[in-house]
Amino acid sequence: MGKQSVIIDEESIDLQSESERLRALGVTTLFASLVDSAGVIRGKSVPVNRLKTLCQSGVGASPSWALFCADNAISWIPAFSAVGDHRLRADLAALVTLPDGFCWAPVDVFEQEGEHAAWCSRHFLRRQVAALQQQGIETLAAGELEFFLLPEQDDQQDNEWHAYGMGGLLAHEAMVNDLVKTLEEAGVGLEQFHAEYGTRQFELSLAPANPVTAIDRLVLTRILLGRIARQHKLRISFSPRPFEHDAGNGAHLHFSFTREGQPLLAGGTGSYGITDAGGSLLAGIVRHLPELVALLAPSVLSADRLQPGHWSGAYACWGLENREAAVRYCAANQGNPYGAHLEVKCIDPSANPYIACGAVLGMALAGLNAALPLPQPTQAAPADLSEAQRHEQHIHRLITSHSDALTRLAQSPLAQSMLPPELLGALIAVRQHEQDTWGHMPLKTITEKFRFAWSV
Repeated sequence: MGKQSVIIDEESIDLQSESERLRALGVTTLFASLVDSAGVIRGKSVPVNRLKTLCQSGVGASPSWALFCADNAISWIPAFSAVGDHRLRADLAALVTLPDGFCWAPVDVFEQEGEHAAWCSRHFLRRQVAALQQQGIETLAAGELEFFLLPEQDDQQDNEWHAYGMGGLLAHEAMVNDLVKTLEEAGVGLEQFHAEYGTRQFELSLAPANPVTAIDRLVLTRILLGRIARQHKLRISFSPRPFEHDAGNGAHLHFSFTREGQPLLAGGTGSYGITDAGGSLLAGIVRHLPELVALLAPSVLSADRLQPGHWSGAYACWGLENREAAVRYCAANQGNPYGAHLEVKCIDPSANPYIACGAVLGMALAGLNAALPLPQPTQAAPADLSEAQRHEQHIHRLITSHSDALTRLAQSPLAQSMLPPELLGALIAVRQHEQDTWGHMPLKTITEKFRFAWSV
């Protein structure tokens, strides 16, 4: 098969033949994964000779999987109990096989009778994409991922690190080369990889794709990052705040929207050429971010990342290339190869990315349905404005406390209309456990506890 990954068309494949083909390539095990309510990647593996079972009837998972917390507690709610069984079914159309024999596929969660389980986050995203398509709108999404690359033994001095410097890359040259090669083989669309602002922090960017594929690729990238780091005796931290006195990790998502092949964020008569429909999509995101931020920055550490002056998008507003705004507008110009799009900056890696992506699309759709007008852009750091100026321009701080964000989510009419009650209840319950158990602890204690909670 050479050096490329293999992508399978599930509708046209004979599962027995595919199992035999994988064995002939040296594949013995298929790893299948989902992302749970705590933002943790969990999964099961099966021998490739059970491929048909994994794709058709699925393998079992307790309903408690919906309620696992990042510290491995289970936050029970009445909608779930220890009684019952759900089925994890691999999506063979998204299967990826690497030349070294590693094989992976995402799963959907099903009820025993064959319907999607209410808490299946991948299906939630798929439904938000379909809802926009019913309005004639096609969406592309792309992910960015920040992470800390840490040695097994602390042998690097902080004063050796330069933000965005070449030294960090060269210090891990072998790992970087393996990573770039592997991600290329996996077909995830790696765009760039560089040292970031925080000491030992890195960032990578992936190419646009339809939202479900884009998030599948983001999840696979996280898995492969953890796999390669282990091979080089390194550890990866995706925590929103890995250390008390260092930068936080973001997991920004980019979005573009078209209707009948025409971009909605350019070519119109609004600010920077945004069309009326594009303005409503953008306005919906800005308006609803404060009530749904607990889906995008959901952990007990997220509020400590979403601070003004850290380019994290701490305020609900938008602006042209404004990295302090929660929504950064990137115009269609010579320096932008993908055309006009939005970057939602307030998302962090503790979020379930299927939920975060679907929530942003749901906010955009709500703005479109309400025909919201495009608000004025913010072309300054919101924290530099006076409180009166922010009030006048309807610029709101997204989050000041984890507890308050959870309360707003629980009371949000949009969340209640967009998310099945079982899924919304599970998302709130696992984060409320974090707040109740860890929220009163010193920040240093929380960062140490959760430093590798979202790692693979």
